[in-house]
Amino acid sequence: MATLILMRHGESQWNADNLFTGWVDVPLSTYGIEQSLRGGEQIQHQPIDIIFTSTLCRAEMTALLAMSVHHSKKVPVVLHSGEGKMEDWAKIYSQTTKTTIIPLIRAWELNERMYGRLQGVNKKELMAEYGEEQVHIWRRSFDVPPPDGESLAMTAARTIPFFTQRILPHLQREENVFVVAHGNSLRSIIMNIESLSAQEIVQCEVPTGTPLLYTYENQVFTKKIR
Repeated sequence: MATLILMRHGESQWNADNLFTGWVDVPLSTYGIEQSLRGGEQIQHQPIDIIFTSTLCRAEMTALLAMSVHHSKKVPVVLHSGEGKMEDWAKIYSQTTKTTIIPLIRAWELNERMYGRLQGVNKKELMAEYGEEQVHIWRRSFDVPPPDGESLAMTAARTIPFFTQRILPHLQREENVFVVAHGNSLRSIIMNIESLSAQEIVQCEVPTGTPLLYTYENQVFTKKIR
């Protein structure tokens, strides 16, 4: 049996400022840092063999902060596969040291839904201009994208194949996986592993900085209630 931990990043500065963020690479707020540490405390005794994050710094920050309080004291090491000298010159040559690290893989496929021309725009101002119902459709519908952006269905088209091809094999080998990503990229994964409908997933809320745990056994995911 393996454990899958899904965690949405802590509050970002633009979350705090009520701005659409999407692929804009902004850091955590002070409160987001606190959330990440508290989330880490909730999983500090859960064994973790490998970490996946998006390429956006708010997700990577959250993962690193959460792991800073992990009981194993293992050090997350960011891998740079395919990045030339960053990959070639970052090799670890001590077998002993290799036992003290946890590899962290960054993947754009886990990035937040791309919000197109809404990115950087204040949500309240957008409602004043276009109406609350239209903004709700852009934010919460399954297959309606915002202007020049992605729908949740389009986001799922990149996250689910990545999950199946890159993350699931670790779980099948009974390795415990920690995934730190975003509200929409995680919702698409949750939709897949919980077999939710399009109507059900648009009602799903993924809170910031709160780990969600699943066991994986005999090709079945079971959500753990804590």
